[in-house]
Amino acid sequence: MVTLAAANVASFVSVKLGRDVNNRYNYETWSEQMLCLLQSQDLMEFIDDTPPPPENRDGAWRRNDWLIKGWILGALSDEVIKTVVKLRCARAMWLKLKYNFSETRLPPPSPPPPPPFATVSYKGKEWREDTALYRSALRGDWQTAKRFVDQDPNAIKLRLGFSSETAIHVAATVRKPEFLSKLLDLISDDSVLALRDKFGDNPLHTAAAMGNYQAAEILVTRYPNLLYHSNIDNRFPHHSAADFGHREILQLFISKTYDNLPTNPFAGDGGCVLLELMICADFFDIALELVNKYPYMVTVNPKTICTVLVNIAEKATVFCIDDQLSFWKRLIYWYTELPWWHKLVLKLHPGGVIKYLASRFNKYHEKIMLREKALKLVKCLCKHMESLDYDTASRICQDTILAAAETGNRDVVEEIVEIFPLAIYFTDSSYQSFIHLAVKNRCEKVFNLLYQSRTYDYSNKIDNSGNSILHLAACLAPTHKLNLVSGAALQMQREIQWFQEASKFLSPHIKEQKNSSGETAKMIFTKEHKRLKIEGEKWMKDTASSCTIAATLIATVVFAAAITVPGGNKPDSGYPVFHNSTAFTVFAVSDAVSLFTSSTSLLMFLSIHTSRYAEEDFLYALPKRLCIGLFTLFVSILFMMIAFSSTVYLVFGRKKAWVLFPMGALTCLPISSFVLLQYPLLRDVISSTYGRGIFGKQSDRPFP
Repeated sequence: MVTLAAANVASFVSVKLGRDVNNRYNYETWSEQMLCLLQSQDLMEFIDDTPPPPENRDGAWRRNDWLIKGWILGALSDEVIKTVVKLRCARAMWLKLKYNFSETRLPPPSPPPPPPFATVSYKGKEWREDTALYRSALRGDWQTAKRFVDQDPNAIKLRLGFSSETAIHVAATVRKPEFLSKLLDLISDDSVLALRDKFGDNPLHTAAAMGNYQAAEILVTRYPNLLYHSNIDNRFPHHSAADFGHREILQLFISKTYDNLPTNPFAGDGGCVLLELMICADFFDIALELVNKYPYMVTVNPKTICTVLVNIAEKATVFCIDDQLSFWKRLIYWYTELPWWHKLVLKLHPGGVIKYLASRFNKYHEKIMLREKALKLVKCLCKHMESLDYDTASRICQDTILAAAETGNRDVVEEIVEIFPLAIYFTDSSYQSFIHLAVKNRCEKVFNLLYQSRTYDYSNKIDNSGNSILHLAACLAPTHKLNLVSGAALQMQREIQWFQEASKFLSPHIKEQKNSSGETAKMIFTKEHKRLKIEGEKWMKDTASSCTIAATLIATVVFAAAITVPGGNKPDSGYPVFHNSTAFTVFAVSDAVSLFTSSTSLLMFLSIHTSRYAEEDFLYALPKRLCIGLFTLFVSILFMMIAFSSTVYLVFGRKKAWVLFPMGALTCLPISSFVLLQYPLLRDVISSTYGRGIFGKQSDRPFP
């Protein structure tokens, strides 16, 4: 028995397959050989059956167990032996090897180095013949390409085009997967697929950049090693897919990539760049999946956490979604999201009705989901940051909170302060804190965190130029922030509102303090907004002039209509002929209301012309007059149309009810035109003057 066992071990070890148990292919062969050996010795139960407890293991069982352990250990390399030598029985060794080296666990063998760059084309032929395969690949013309390759098998290796690419590169850009498949069938040496252009890109780089999913899938299936070949910038195909925003291709590459190889896209600087590209493409969920699966992407180099967090902080549009729908649209959106609504519609018409009814809100819903994914990624990165030392963590928090405050990313500011409360005192090179940057860049969402704060001591800080947040609020807002408000007058109003709100969070002695240039905040405001004040005055007067003409015409018309009533007067009594008619009563009331409201509108617009136009007038006085003037002008137009319709009915349509329908339709035309043209202005004026405004407490979450 011992001699036979020794012979079997010698023959088994001589196969030398188990000596290189470092990939799934060798493991499969090794396991088949071992199973055959165990079966020939009738020892299969030691692998299949659960071993008995130690007290029931007799001498025969122990001898056979040691024999199988000897066979297994004799067929393994030194590196693999270390993982199983301490296990007590042969079955435990077998299961450990199966877990470590099965197909789902083992990576493919290390990819061979990519071929060197080639910058010259295949010599010995005319350029027309050289480019024949290139042109056929561009058109997806398989017959021409096959004829050319049959004549010269080396044609597939030709380096043509501006980037010295091969025909496979070109085929990867053309969305004709059958052409690429047939071209690959002609290749016997897979290393040809790894040929690189002058930038170091292999065909998989090209397919990923062009978003050709089918070509990428064909190439990955045929030659997976392309995933591990980088270009001259050390960028893998994963980087190309993320850089050009091709989500499905990136997910395909990640699912096919093993991370424990010497060269992989997740390690080193390449992993950091890949995360950056995914953040730029808004692939927050994929980035979160990678960070959870490969924590070393952010833990090996703490700068990666800082870089990724800053990139997320600078994407304020991902988090600022509240203003993308009006109040009523948001109300309808949340209404359609209620569970009972889903059940009701699915019962009435199953299959996609919800999406159809709420089609206008799909993008808003996607924005909400995107924001949630980004927040999960931020929280995950903050969790990894807890293991860092104080200095490193503080530097990361400093860069992140300042970047978030500058772009108005309130969510990131809250998450950073949640993990590192002292971040509220961090400053930049100008000694400006996050609240200084928020006021300077007019980021009201970050500024409103003061309403949730339990202390305001950090809002009293002064920068290295002696400026408080009130001095910064006195400066003119950035152009892109001013343009969010319609009209120079309303822009001036918004600037005054910022100045007043900033003063609420300062101590009294700070409000009147001068900066290094000897200027108070009020002096800076007057100087910075001098031109905007002039433009606001001109805008108000131009608007009032236009509306004054309309109000004057309406007042003139309805006054004349009140004197010359429809149908005339009775000669004996002087009463109107139709004074007993209901339509005449409607005419009289409508005409009177139109006259009074148009006169009121005219007076309001005249008062705008005669205003003194002081800075404080832009806050309430001027907008209030404009609101009243626009509203009364709308009412006067409405009742003027009603009065005119009543007159037409009295004169031409008595006892003809059908006349009311066309008259009503025509009456709606000027009214709706005025609403469509002037309502946005009226809405903005009312909202900015009497609405809840952009300032105030937005959450009950403590800060800090």
